[in-house]
Formats: sequence, C-alpha cells, structure tokens
Amino acid sequence: MDIATIVGLLGAFGLIFSAIDDIGAFIDVPSMLIVVAGSAMVTMCRSSLAGFLSAGGVAGKCFMYKMDTMPDLIETMVELATIARKDGMIALEGQELSNQFLAKGVGMLVDGAEQDIIKSSLEREKDSTKIRQILGADLFAAWGEVAPAMGMIGTLIGLVQMLGNMSDPKAIGPAMAVALLTTMYGAILANVIMLPLNMKLVEMAGVEEQNNELIIEGLVFMAEGGNPRVLGDKLAAFCDPATQAKLAAAAG
Repeated sequence: MDIATIVGLLGAFGLIFSAIDDIGAFIDVPSMLIVVAGSAMVTMCRSSLAGFLSAGGVAGKCFMYKMDTMPDLIETMVELATIARKDGMIALEGQELSNQFLAKGVGMLVDGAEQDIIKSSLEREKDSTKIRQILGADLFAAWGEVAPAMGMIGTLIGLVQMLGNMSDPKAIGPAMAVALLTTMYGAILANVIMLPLNMKLVEMAGVEEQNNELIIEGLVFMAEGGNPRVLGDKLAAFCDPATQAKLAAAAG
C-alpha cells in the first residue's frame, strides 16, 4: 500500500473542507454531473473502451501496488546468483519470487535459455510494460485536461440561465453561486485527483523500468556464470550515490 497517495489525497480534501462552513451550499447535483460524468464521457471518447474501463485498475496501482526497492532487488539477485553458482541453475526452480518479471527471467534460466534470448525477451517485455503503463497514465492526464473545460461549460450554462432570469434580483446570487460551482468541481477533479494520479503513474513506470533493467543486467550476468560477489557492485551502479554508500557499508 502506498501511504503517500492516501495521505496526500486525504490531506488535500481535509484542507479544502476545513475552509467550508456550510457543505450543503457547495453541493449541486447537476453541476457534478456536468463535470464528473461529462468529463468521463469526453475522456472515453478520446480513448478505447477497454482502456477507459481499465482506468480503475490502473488508478489502484497508486494505492495498492508495492514497488520493489533497488537495494532489496540487488540483495535478491545476489542471493539467486549465489544459489545458482553453488547448486546450478536448476536449484532456482524452487525459489518463491513476488516480482513476476524476475520470476519469468529466472524461469528462463532454469530452462537453459541462452543469455541473448533471455535479454531480448525480457527487454521486449520491459518496453511493452512501460508502454501499457504510460497509456494508462495518459488517460488520467487527458481527464485532468478535460475536467476544468467541462467546469467552464457548466459555468457558462449557469450564467446563461441566470441572465435569462434577471427580472428576479433575489435569484441572481444563488444562481451565480451554482454557476461557479462547476468551475470549482472541475478544478478539484483535475488538480487534486487526476493530474496527481497521472504524475504518480508516470513516476512508477519509470521506477519499474529501471528495476527491470537491473533485473535484466543481473540475469544476464548469472547466465554468463559471473561471480556473485561481483554482482552486487555491478548492480549498485543503478542506485544513487547515497544508496551505493549504504550498500558498500552493508557489504563490509
């Protein structure tokens, strides 16, 4: 579970609601339908139906998906390399691996695949995975662009209706308030939900791509029969200097 996503969203909405005295005055169902449902329909229009329907699952990664850290991956790779060097590749078959990309690569090692085949196959999968993730992130970016526009459309509709009823001065204030609510809904939907989700997914795609590159490098090294004691130093190059220093200190 990603705590940052949950805390960030709850904190943002908490601060917004803390500035509101009467929540009822900020609720207008037609305005919500124009912004939320309307922007959803427009986003569906620019996407495939399957891509749009998968949006919920894609967004769920921001809340539930646990990314492997590079130090943990390096430790796992060194352990696997040590087992393979000591007992042979077949000994890797019984290892439980939560990372599916790593599990697939290890399976190829166990099956005796050549290192060139392992590398090319996993690189294709790495690239395909990133493309799928970026397409999912782009959907939320598009939704974030559309939501304020739908809010403005709702505001214009409200203003037209208000100007058509100028004979009743008492109705002008409430009508103006309702008209402005759609702009607020659009701004909140875009800037508090959709655009942050897009940025999070893009960041996660980049981190996962780098993790997969590390895995490919480690598996190819193992296929070549490299020394496990060298593998840790080789893979540490993927990390930032501070993490490299910690890895070096832990290795003694």
